[in-house]
Amino acid sequence: MASEASAALKQFQWEPQPAAQKLINELMADFLARCPDAQALAARMKSDTGTRFADWVDHIETPASDAIRARLKEVGFTAHPQPGRPDTHIHEGAMFPAVVLAPGPLRITIKVDSVADFLAAWRLDHPVEGEPGSHYRRARAFSGADAELWIAERHGYRGFEIHPSDPARLLRGAQHLEALRRRRRDFGIGPDADRQGFAHATALIDAAINDLGRDWACDLFFQAERDYWQRRNRAARVQKARQDALGLGWANHDHHTYRSSRHTFPWLIAFMEKLGFHCRERFYAGHEADWGAQVIEQPVTGITIFADVDMTPQELMGDFAHQGFAQQMPRLGTVGMWCFLHGEAFLQAGMHHLECQFDWHALKDQLEREASIRTMDPFTTFPFLRQAFTEGERWPVAEARIAAALHAGHINEMQAAQFRAGGALGSHLENLERNNGYKGFNQQGVSQIISKTDPRMNMALVGA
Repeated sequence: MASEASAALKQFQWEPQPAAQKLINELMADFLARCPDAQALAARMKSDTGTRFADWVDHIETPASDAIRARLKEVGFTAHPQPGRPDTHIHEGAMFPAVVLAPGPLRITIKVDSVADFLAAWRLDHPVEGEPGSHYRRARAFSGADAELWIAERHGYRGFEIHPSDPARLLRGAQHLEALRRRRRDFGIGPDADRQGFAHATALIDAAINDLGRDWACDLFFQAERDYWQRRNRAARVQKARQDALGLGWANHDHHTYRSSRHTFPWLIAFMEKLGFHCRERFYAGHEADWGAQVIEQPVTGITIFADVDMTPQELMGDFAHQGFAQQMPRLGTVGMWCFLHGEAFLQAGMHHLECQFDWHALKDQLEREASIRTMDPFTTFPFLRQAFTEGERWPVAEARIAAALHAGHINEMQAAQFRAGGALGSHLENLERNNGYKGFNQQGVSQIISKTDPRMNMALVGA
């Protein structure tokens, strides 16, 4: 058992891929030099949204040759034929756009939440391939010298074929999205209430999967989750408006973070596995926070989840994602305290944060200058990875939760008074910059920042 656990911890050892990044950079530089309108878009992405053109690229199409095939193989790309594009190459050890070998001009397709929104934002009267709400829609945006910029939206689909319209199925998709956006989240306090909440969400997602398939249902579920989180976080609303002004949406999302109590953790993982997620690396943040995590990924939708939970270092070696925890910890850690005060991230609270890919310095400066939104000190400053939270949104705490925390001995009277007066830290937007395709995370830095987000360490002054 110990050897199996040790092997699981070593299974996902992500490394920067500078050679592959060099190839992608060359293809993008060649493209941007040929397409001035795409250059202008890239400049607006940085100046108006604090993002980088490279982080929006879905795939690159370039003419086939022996030289490009050899280069792709040399830097770690492997063939992964996709519907509509049989000569597709993907780097499985890093986060890079797919490279498609196809006849015609050099093409780059960027990912957006809505093709129609992008065309409207840029006042482009171009035809759209694919019906509204379908798995895959695309349109040509700009043309240059033997180069074309396309935009695409995906909903639980990694291929390139435009599917024929099915009005009845599209209507069911709209109905299920509405049901997920309106799902009841608050069933009260305690394990029995949480169980009811998970059962309700499971019934909704089972119905969606039955009508739409797993991957489309997954896409709709997380659209609803981002909407709920955004309504509870000012930094999110400000940044979403900036990205919407260019017609981009949240298509630059990197990962979604859920905080979970120990008793709900296996339910959370089981729900996500129903949606097609697979377990990746595990984390233990350290004794400063008594916190660990399971990273899970849905390969078709491109969604990654950081699932946080209070735990001990010994528990990291077991299959805590599926078997849960044998007993409760004597003292709530950072994650457990957050859940006790606000509810489960899967239920009442909503996500702790959404992390998107940005030009780190540009976003930090723009949010502070334009909206007085400050960024906490970065907790990762590697050349290939930089991360920081915006200052936390402070949420009011329900009196019933304060009383329950007092009764259980998790907080004292002074802390209760301060939570009543000033609330407690709730959610963040995370500013992340990845380079060289690095797909992993910084365990030591995460430990430090989690400690800083403990509600007991960030008390508001009574009367302030």
